Amino acid sequence: MTAEHNFSDLPTWAPDFAELADLELLLSGAFTPLTGFLGSIDTAAVIAGGRLADGTPWPVPVVLTVPEELTKEDRLVLQDPEGLPLAVLRVTEAWQDSATGTHRLAGPVEPLGAPAHGPFRGLRHRPGDPRLIAEAAPGPATESAEGSRAPSETGVVLAVATREPLHRRQLGQLKQVTEKLAAGAGLRPPAGPEAVRILVLALMSDEHDDALVRSLLAVRRELPEGALIVPVPLTRRTDPVRDLLLRSHVAKAYGATHLFGDPAEVAEAAGPHQGAGLAAETHGTAVPLIVPEPWAYDADVEVWRPVAKIEADHARVELTRADIDEMLDRGDPIPEWFTPPAVAAELAAARPPRHRRGVTVFFTGLSGSGKSTIARGLADALIEHTSRTVSLLDGDVVRRLLSAGLTFSKTDRDLNIRRIGYVAAEVTRHGGVAVCAPIAPYAATRAEVRRMVSAAGDFVLIHVATPLAECERRDRKGLYAKARAGLVPEFTGISDPYEEPDDADLVLDTSQLTPDEAVRAVLDLLEAGGWVRPIS
Repeated sequence: MTAEHNFSDLPTWAPDFAELADLELLLSGAFTPLTGFLGSIDTAAVIAGGRLADGTPWPVPVVLTVPEELTKEDRLVLQDPEGLPLAVLRVTEAWQDSATGTHRLAGPVEPLGAPAHGPFRGLRHRPGDPRLIAEAAPGPATESAEGSRAPSETGVVLAVATREPLHRRQLGQLKQVTEKLAAGAGLRPPAGPEAVRILVLALMSDEHDDALVRSLLAVRRELPEGALIVPVPLTRRTDPVRDLLLRSHVAKAYGATHLFGDPAEVAEAAGPHQGAGLAAETHGTAVPLIVPEPWAYDADVEVWRPVAKIEADHARVELTRADIDEMLDRGDPIPEWFTPPAVAAELAAARPPRHRRGVTVFFTGLSGSGKSTIARGLADALIEHTSRTVSLLDGDVVRRLLSAGLTFSKTDRDLNIRRIGYVAAEVTRHGGVAVCAPIAPYAATRAEVRRMVSAAGDFVLIHVATPLAECERRDRKGLYAKARAGLVPEFTGISDPYEEPDDADLVLDTSQLTPDEAVRAVLDLLEAGGWVRPIS
């Protein structure tokens, strides 16, 4: 099927970000040899042994989850969240995951159109795109049968597939590896190490990973001449070994002959029992994995270089990601010995200090627990004593406006909380403080909101754990009495469950606290976390 065929009568489905990313890579050829989403047999084979059922090496399941009502369809249009059709899935199998109970569809996908939006769209070359070679450093290349340029058998393309910025250590190691590859391939001066093409694949793990691309573009001039940076929507897999293997397959699809392996990441993938062995060989990667020798910062001569050349008491410990995050949270500058100033500036812009960063304060608890009272008191205190922009999303107010017309069924309750989460995430993204006070009875939906907001800023969960009996005693609207009489169906705490959070940052019981004391407890938490300057 091609785009000319009529698909307007087919059902549609918008996958989540991770599955949309996989779809883009399937359609572009970056997931070669896959042509579509996997079925039950291939998925089981991949999970068990890292191979498809026919024995072809492939490290991770690539699956599509759909609602049960779509499992009867034989074709399905896959679209982005805005409704733009991207591909048609020709269903070869509908199956259910025995571990999760989710419903899935398998089959090949055929393109209807390319993603039309997203930052750095102009940099997102597809595998086989002639620009990958034309914009790279000079070097041997040949014409393919289709007429596009491709690396010759003697050409060397070193891919750096990274989800982290390149700091001074990685830049130095990359230069060292490039020089060794050039010498090993016989690419000697005057060609020099520049004859090794450098392809930096910026692996965007979520839809807001634009800061990664900007940080890599910021150091492009410090990379070997002609280095090309290509954003790739490749979400992180939980198993570090499988994730490394997947990156190698994608690098190969983009024409890489070798994959640069950061020693820290390779050590994580190797695990405690494999030691450094993974660094020395390919170990199942689709292209050879090249891991440089360990480097450190030599405080004596103030340069990064191989550890073997540094006296033990002069080697400075590298900053960890946790160290960097703590410095950014406080507003401290990242030292120049660790990373180029251009990278430090991008990291600081992406993660402002906490007193200027967006945050959502999300209250959850039974009706009558005191959520709204505390939320209003908190919003008033923040407006009075700070310069923060505050948006109050009270449960009852949201129900009248943003969620007018929704019922109290589980489906509509979840939708109501998702709407609150979406608005809160946007407030947070733009540096504001969103104060939310819905009942939010279901743990899974609260977790979804946490993920949504955390992609934009910070999330603080507060459980207002006032006992049910006290909530009923306070009931001015008579809702609890009506619920116990069966007049109000699906009422939280009576005829519908409330799933108490086990991940709350603060627990309050307003039967033991005055409203002012409860607000003060929340302010203390925000002050201790650095989101608010001390309020007297």
